[in-house]
Formats: sequence, C-alpha cells, structure tokens
Amino acid sequence: MKTELDTLAIALYVKTDDLLKESPSLAPWRPAVGIAPQLTDAELVTLAMMQAMLGFTSEARWLRHARSHLRYLFPYLPKQPGYNKRLRKAAELLRRVTRLLATDTSVWSDDVWVVDSTPVECGCSRETVKRSDLAGWAEYGYCASHSRFFWGLRLHLVCTLQGLPVAFALTGAKADERETLLDLLSAEPGLVAARPAETLIGDKNYFGRGFEEELSEQGIRLLRPARKGEPERPGASLFKPLRQVIESVNETLKGQLDLEQHRGRTPGGVVARVMQRILALTAAIWHNDRTGQPVLRSLTAYDH
Repeated sequence: MKTELDTLAIALYVKTDDLLKESPSLAPWRPAVGIAPQLTDAELVTLAMMQAMLGFTSEARWLRHARSHLRYLFPYLPKQPGYNKRLRKAAELLRRVTRLLATDTSVWSDDVWVVDSTPVECGCSRETVKRSDLAGWAEYGYCASHSRFFWGLRLHLVCTLQGLPVAFALTGAKADERETLLDLLSAEPGLVAARPAETLIGDKNYFGRGFEEELSEQGIRLLRPARKGEPERPGASLFKPLRQVIESVNETLKGQLDLEQHRGRTPGGVVARVMQRILALTAAIWHNDRTGQPVLRSLTAYDH
C-alpha cells in the first residue's frame, strides 16, 4: 500500500511541476527578491494531498510523521506555522491542479452528472460560534439526511458517475442548492457547452419550473424523484441506484478524508483544507484511470 501512495505522490509531483513550468503565474505570489522557499510549490501540493490521503487532521502531527517516514520524498519540511501559511496561500493552486487532473481522465467527458450538498461543520459550541472568524459566512443549517442542526458551511458538489469532482463550491449552511448550482454552471459555461445533452441527477431539493427551464436552456435534463403531490417523473426506476454515487462520494470525503474534522478556523483555512480533500479524491481517481486500474471512489488502496 505504501508503494501505491508513493507512486501516486511522484506522479502528482511531476504533473504539478510541469504545470507550474508551463504557467508560472499559477504559483502563489512571492516577492521577486528574497529567499527562495526550500519546499517547492509542487512539493507543497503533493504533501497536502498525502496529508489528506493518510487521514492526518492535525498539521503538527502530520509534519512529525512526515519527518520520521517521508524524508526520502521531501528532503526539507517546514515547521507547522510556515506550512499552514503556505497551504492557505496555495488554495487556488490546489484548485487548478485538481481541475487539471480531472480533465486528464477518461471519465471527464461523461454525459451524466450527480449533484448534492453536504454539511461542513465548523463549530459545536455557542462560544465557538460567537468568537469564530467564520461568523458571517458559516451559519446554522439543517441536515435532513442525519436529522440534525449544525453550524458551518455546505460543500456543493457536482460529480460524474465514477465520483470524479466536476464542480464544487463552499457556501453558508442556508444557501439555496438550486441557486448555487446555477451559479456554478454560469461561472464555467464551457463545462456545459462541451456536453450538449447532459443528464443531471439530484434530490428533491432541486425542483421548480423556473429552475428546470434554466437547466433545459443549457441543454441539461434534470432527473430527480417526485415531490409530494407531483406525478411520477421519468427515470424514477433509475434514480435510486444512480443516486448512491453522490452518497458514496460524500461518505468518502467524510469517512476516509475526514471532511468534518478539517480544523479550519478562518475562511482561508477552511477553503484550503476542503481543497486538500477534493484534490486527494481527484488524484486517486486520476491515478487509477491513467494506470488502467478500476476507477474506485474508495481510497483504501492508498491507506496506511
């Protein structure tokens, strides 16, 4: 298993290094004159992916582990404050690398997507809510699938049937899922333009005549279960098995990649930590796809 993760880490490093050589502007800004970092940006991306893959929610514990076991991959490792600062500044780079890996798979062009949102809890006590730097973005919301209220954000995720992330966004817990989806699609019109007859699978929250008309205008057919009082909708027999895909992706993010134990305390920190986990999921699917292995949503092959 260690060999599998090492191979993935080396492949990701090479891919990121090539990207930064072609587009140096993607690297986090730093002064033209000064001390060059001893840990390169490509190494930082690889280190961040491995942290999420191996389930280290504490940066201090992760760096201690890396110093003891990963020196052959990372000759230099920063201290925890430096790693934290660089990771927050590299959130956009993590996003760009994630997209590069996704588009380099055979499943990127699939004509069926699934969409859902999942809670990203950011605090469990009233005192945390009152003092948190996330106040104003994070808010109280309700998770129907677990029948509980929570304080935090929502991760909105559009995936292929193989679990490959296509588009995602972090919003407040009360954000309308339909509006967020439309915003995601309008922000990247090329996603839909390249797929003129896309099918989108969602739950009962993705409803409304105006909403479906907007999707239809973009060439997207919505497949969802009927709400109370509605007649049975086309594709009802296919909905449940296909719907399990997004549930499996959410379970991977939470169960194997510890999404709800992200430990982010600032907006930048939460974004970087969520991006780490989406990068790890995408990198695993990309690596399996490129090496001819089954494209699985489970990451057990890369565990300890």
